[in-house]
Amino acid sequence: MKLGGIEPLSLLDYPGRLSAIVFTQGCNFRCPFCYNTMFVLPINGKMLDKAPGYPEITLDSLVDFLKSRQGKLEAVVVTGGEPTIHYDLPELLKTIKDLGFLVKLDTNGTNPEMLRAVVSDGLVDYVAMDIKAPLDKYEVLCGVTTDLEKIQTSVEFLKQGTVDYEFRTTVPKKLLSSADILEIAEWLKGARFWYLQGFVSDAKVLNPKVVGTEHYSKAELEKMARLAGEIAGHCQTRGL
Repeated sequence: MKLGGIEPLSLLDYPGRLSAIVFTQGCNFRCPFCYNTMFVLPINGKMLDKAPGYPEITLDSLVDFLKSRQGKLEAVVVTGGEPTIHYDLPELLKTIKDLGFLVKLDTNGTNPEMLRAVVSDGLVDYVAMDIKAPLDKYEVLCGVTTDLEKIQTSVEFLKQGTVDYEFRTTVPKKLLSSADILEIAEWLKGARFWYLQGFVSDAKVLNPKVVGTEHYSKAELEKMARLAGEIAGHCQTRGL
C-alpha cells in the first residue's frame, strides 16, 4: 500500500478523541468537489511516493511516529483517497491497533466486503461513510460509473450498529439541491448520525468547473439539516 502522508494531530476528525490522520494513496471515485486531489489523481500514470506538502511515509516510519505518540494520542484516522481499495488495508489497521490506538476508517462504501471484514475482525472502532447524493444522481457526484448495490450494502451494514459510525454529505450548491438532501434523508432513515458539510470551492478541488461556484449559507444548510432530520431521525451540520 502507498501511504500518502500523515497529519500529526487533529482535534476534529475522530469524535471526542485526539488523533493523527493517515492518508492512503489512490481512489476509485473522481468527485468534482474533492479537496484531496493529491491523494486521488496519479501523476504521469502513477501515484507519487509522497503527496505535496507531506513528508514521505512508509509503514515503518508510521510505526515509529505512532510509538512516539503513545500516551499522547488516542486514535488514528485512516482516510484517503479510498482506503478500502487496498488489499492490505487489514494489515495497516492491525498494525495501528496493536500499538494501542483506536481506529477510525473513512470510506466511500464501494467495498462492503472489506468494510465488513475489518469491522468483524475488530480492526475498526468507528466508520465515517460519505454519502455523495441520492442514488439517481450518485454517478454525477462521484464522477464515475459505480455499483450502487455495493453502496447500499455498506449503508445497511453500518445501520445495523455493529460498529460506531456516521454518514456525512458534502453539499455543493451547484450539484445538490434541498430536494436531493430530503431524498437522501429517506434513504438514511434511522441512521445514528448524519452530518451535512458545507462546501466552499477553491482552486484545489478536482474539477475546475466547480471552482468559485456559489455555496450554501450557514442558515440554508441548517434549515436543510432540520428538515432532513425530521425524516432521517438525525441530521446536523458540521464545519460551517
